[in-house]
Amino acid sequence: MRSASKQTTLSVRLNPDEERLLRRVARRRRTTVSQVIRQAVSTLAAEEERKPLKPFDQIADLIGVVNDLPADLSERTGERFAEALRANSARRK
Repeated sequence: MRSASKQTTLSVRLNPDEERLLRRVARRRRTTVSQVIRQAVSTLAAEEERKPLKPFDQIADLIGVVNDLPADLSERTGERFAEALRANSARRK
């Protein structure tokens, strides 16, 4: 059942086969083409919500929240990593 909230008209381009399929589904369900599309969008949105987030999306709200770190923190990372390995290796000897 539709809510009483304001609705928006959306234009979608379908090829003739897609249109026939959509109208056939609407007839079988004894509903409107618009209702079939609304149900399909709701189903797709629910499926997307169940998908696990990608790692970036899991931490996206944390990016940029740390302050007062050195400005060049992301520069020369390869060199810094090599230095750390050398220092670690020297401590073991």
